[in-house]
Amino acid sequence: MKLCFVVPVYNHGSTLEDVVKSLLVFNCPIIVVDDGNGEPDKTLIKKCADAHKEVILVSYEKNKGKGSAVFAAVRRAHKEGFTHIFQVDSDGQHDIAKCREFIELSEKNPDAIICGYPEYDESVPAARKNGREFSNGWARVVSWRPYIKDVLCGFRLYPVKPFIRVLNFTPYINHRMGFDAEILVRMLWINTGLVNAGVHVTYPKDGVSNFKMVRDNVAISCTFARLCAGMIIRSPLLLVRLFIRKLFLTGKRNH
Repeated sequence: MKLCFVVPVYNHGSTLEDVVKSLLVFNCPIIVVDDGNGEPDKTLIKKCADAHKEVILVSYEKNKGKGSAVFAAVRRAHKEGFTHIFQVDSDGQHDIAKCREFIELSEKNPDAIICGYPEYDESVPAARKNGREFSNGWARVVSWRPYIKDVLCGFRLYPVKPFIRVLNFTPYINHRMGFDAEILVRMLWINTGLVNAGVHVTYPKDGVSNFKMVRDNVAISCTFARLCAGMIIRSPLLLVRLFIRKLFLTGKRNH
């Protein structure tokens, strides 16, 4: 297992340094993507990259969206020979200490996505917590995986090969806030494994959110409309895989 971290950055230059410092204890390269930030974020990102030899900086002149940033990082990781990428948001909301548990789970399940689900404290906005269940419910339907716990959390460890396969053979993937949900569903469609793992999430009062309520909710709804169409096309294959999984689980229980 050859692992690197991936940290997409947009409007969170001020928190990047703390996130990077917290990741250094794992002795892994860190691909930081400057997703078309303005000043002073761009300056802070460059300063952080220059200060830490572990950081590999990828920069865009214009903002392309979180998905595009992660896609660029995954292609760079694949080119550099990494087998797994650990996606971590740059806003500092996730408990970085959980990385060790996720890495251990990946070592035991190298072909699976280790998919974070949020464990909230009292700082979470109720609308944010309740609203994401729309996406979670639809993802369970279109993926035929009822045990998915969360599809929007930006704290995940991916195997690179199936991720690259999806990128190479999918004409279009949502490259903004719907990216996390779509890439997960599409990787499950090609039979990538899934392990759910919790991570503590906080919402600081002065935190900067890149989520645009109207634009991103409309985009996510359109994403699930496309995924529903894709599910219908793939339903015979998904049905066969569901039967095989149930047969396998029944066999394990009998033994």
